Amino acid sequence: MIVTQTPLRISFAGGGTDFRDFYMQEEGWVVSSAIDKYIHVIIKERFDDKIRVGYTKTELVDDIDQIEHELVRECLRITGITKRVEISTMGDIPSSGSGLGSSSTVTVGLLNAMFTYLGETKDAATLARLACQVEIDILGKPIGVQDQYIAAFGGQRF
Repeated sequence: MIVTQTPLRISFAGGGTDFRDFYMQEEGWVVSSAIDKYIHVIIKERFDDKIRVGYTKTELVDDIDQIEHELVRECLRITGITKRVEISTMGDIPSSGSGLGSSSTVTVGLLNAMFTYLGETKDAATLARLACQVEIDILGKPIGVQDQYIAAFGGQRF
C-alpha cells in the first residue's frame, strides 16, 4: 500500500501570469506557498481485475474508460496502470472551490502515488510537468501552472 501527502497552497501574487498564453509572450511570476493542509492519496493492489476509485463517490469499473473521475482516469493512462488497483483520495479540508489549488494537488499526488506503486521515482519537476500535461493539455482546463509546481516542490516559491 502506498500513501502520499501533497500540500495545498496559498497564492500571494502573480496569479494569471502563470497561464501559457501570458508567459509565452511576457515574463510571468508568482509568489505562493505550500500550507500545512494536504491531499492524501492511497493506492493498493486489488485481488481482481477491477479498478476501484474512492473520493466523494465510489467507482468500481472494469476499464479505465469507465472512470468518471477525470484526473484519476488520465493519471492512470499516463502511468500505464490498467487494472487490479484501488485508489482513494481525501483532503484535510473540503477542496471544491477552495482556491487552494486542490485539483492540481490531487493530480500531483495521484501521479506520485501511482509511479511509486510501480516502483518508479519521479522528481518534483517531472511530477509538476506531467500534472500540467494532464490538466492543461489533455483535459483542457483553463488554469495556469503555479498550482502543480507548488504542490510538487512545496515550500515558498517565487
